[in-house]
Amino acid sequence: MNTTAYPTEFEMHLFHEGSLFMAYELFGSHRHKEGDNWVTSFTIYAPHATSISLVGSFNHWNGEGFSLDKVNKEGIWRIQLDGDLTGEIYKYAIKNKDEQTFLKADPFAFCSELRPSTASIVYSLEGYKWKDQGWQKEKQQRKAFSEPMMIYEMHLGTWKKRNGLLLTYSELAEEIIPYVKEHGFTHIELMPIIEHPYDRSWGYQGTGYYSATSRYGEPKDLMFFIDQCHQNNIGVILDWVPGHFCKDQHGLYCLDGEYVYEYETEADRENFVWGTANFNLSKTEVHSFLISNAIFWMEKYHVDGFRIDAVSNIIFWPNNENRENPFGIQFLQKLNKAVFAYDPSILMMAEDSTDWPQVTAPVHYGGLGFSYKWNMGWMNDVLSYMEKAPHERQYHHNKMTFSLMYAYSENFLLPLSHDEVVHGKKSLLDKMPGDYWQKFAQYRLLLGFMMTHPGKKLLFMGFELGQFAEWKDEAELDWHLLQYEMHAKTNHYVKKLIKLYKRSKSLYEWDHRSEGFEWIDANNHQQSIFSFIRKGVEEQEILIVVCNFSPQVYMNFRMGVPKNGSYREVFNSDNNEFGGSHCINKRVLNTKKLSYHGKPYSIEMTIPPFGISVLRPVRKRKRSDVVNG
Repeated sequence: MNTTAYPTEFEMHLFHEGSLFMAYELFGSHRHKEGDNWVTSFTIYAPHATSISLVGSFNHWNGEGFSLDKVNKEGIWRIQLDGDLTGEIYKYAIKNKDEQTFLKADPFAFCSELRPSTASIVYSLEGYKWKDQGWQKEKQQRKAFSEPMMIYEMHLGTWKKRNGLLLTYSELAEEIIPYVKEHGFTHIELMPIIEHPYDRSWGYQGTGYYSATSRYGEPKDLMFFIDQCHQNNIGVILDWVPGHFCKDQHGLYCLDGEYVYEYETEADRENFVWGTANFNLSKTEVHSFLISNAIFWMEKYHVDGFRIDAVSNIIFWPNNENRENPFGIQFLQKLNKAVFAYDPSILMMAEDSTDWPQVTAPVHYGGLGFSYKWNMGWMNDVLSYMEKAPHERQYHHNKMTFSLMYAYSENFLLPLSHDEVVHGKKSLLDKMPGDYWQKFAQYRLLLGFMMTHPGKKLLFMGFELGQFAEWKDEAELDWHLLQYEMHAKTNHYVKKLIKLYKRSKSLYEWDHRSEGFEWIDANNHQQSIFSFIRKGVEEQEILIVVCNFSPQVYMNFRMGVPKNGSYREVFNSDNNEFGGSHCINKRVLNTKKLSYHGKPYSIEMTIPPFGISVLRPVRKRKRSDVVNG
């Protein structure tokens, strides 16, 4: 590390080349010792500036005598002041060629004022003593693709409040971690926590990419939150936005009076959908800024992965989804190569709604290099199907089977995210047609189908409460619902379903290999019944899954099975403990040597209404194997 925070010729060369992947050690504000004395340096890249002054609380916001020196002709500027200025607030007064002055926050600031104030704060990230060494060591030995992954997507500001106020990072650690553990989630995914001006942008329109938002406390409080998650075996994934940024006056937009971080032409620069500015991914200095930012969150905050927002806005030119952006594609490949070189265990997840090929193929094979791709096609098809009246579903049967045509073309993650429960889209529960009981039954079925379908899982906070209201992005979740029987039983169901998922190797070991899935009957559109087999690596690790998307009960339903012997129902969403009608299969189901559904043996069973049944071959087992009870 450059302990003087003074740019060397080599560092400046790497920055301009797009290869300085720890640029945060050079740019921004840094304190360090010179002999026995503390000094604080400030460094910024502003290529079009004619002069820059540092203003802040330490000089009464008067920049006279605080001019930065231009270090190189490409536009790196620096000043060093005597003393440790930790805690002081500051901005850069940047003058352009037209003698206009712009007050700008530091693009590399580690801490920012609480909104609506916008200044940067001199802050040292050193000194926090991490206690997650066990997690870090174990993480390096894990094989994520063959392990269960159940992600709880969260917006920290609206998960829970106290007397109407936001919880701090420390308070959130106390509240969230036991809750997530109790339900069985393996990871949490935080919607963007970089500094952003407007609460209702949810963090997607950021100004401080290196600054953990001050809404919930100081940066070291966030370190504590993540550290506590790791000590409790919970991974932390950050929602990250390298495609576009907020246009507020104090931020990156027109940093020195001209376009530094964004494209120069309006058609490419302006994101007309979101009202933001698109990062200029053809510019190598932007590569250094963004890739360094990913490394920064990994090094300083120990994050375990990133969900990359709006990948389609990167691989295609902004505002033109038919025009490929070679700079965006090269940037994503470069990003993924860099982060995996830093930490091979990192999870890189692409939120991509396009049919771009090889998103999760390695870069050296011509792919983009991500770990996972969100399966947006599965999400759209399944929700469209679920919103149909039950009697209409027979005409849309293929929506539930089509995903298996491409399920192994990428490493997929199945998302039911915040995007599906906002802005008039209804909550997941309220999307279900029918009366009160039918809504809950179909909701359990939806979650069961998701859990048994190939792919890792992500669900947005509040789903486990069975909320009727869509996400209210200013108020906390509807915690009071747990006082009501059906909501409490739904919450219980979620816990049992996740337990089934995590205990069943066949539901995750071969998520990304076609050997892990086999249809029993994909064509029963008249009854809206789907049946399939999930397989694990070991031959005995199989589950039979039967999903009935109609309100009919089917007694003595014959179904083909692959092996002779007996089967036991280990899970049934219609169990009365979950709020169902209790059409379950209590007895062991013995096979007959009667071929059916192309299988050599068959069984007869009860198919519950709007229900999912999971069967397991009978073998010597512990009582704890039976999840259904």
